[in-house]
Amino acid sequence: MAKALGYVTQSENGNYEGILAMGINERIKIIPNESKTPKSREPDYRIFGKTLGEVGGAWNRTGKTSGKDYVSITFVHPNISASKLYANLGQNAGGEDNEFAMLWNPKD
Repeated sequence: MAKALGYVTQSENGNYEGILAMGINERIKIIPNESKTPKSREPDYRIFGKTLGEVGGAWNRTGKTSGKDYVSITFVHPNISASKLYANLGQNAGGEDNEFAMLWNPKD
């Protein structure tokens, strides 16, 4: 079962802002990567914490089965996890169209 690492809201300019929970309760911003070139493997977005600095990146993806667009996130910071942590932005159930949960599927 997917678990929420936190929640973000997308603004009109395409940025996301919210809280990364996980016991650290860090305010984060997910902003477009302005330096990305068309064919590079760099993230489409960079993720910054209010006190932690850069904590990861995110990529625009399209679901193979559903064909729906989504954002795939990778967190890389020792205060978050000892290894890379992967999540996806998913529509927040019962929320507004611009509210998203950062979902991951831990291996129980």
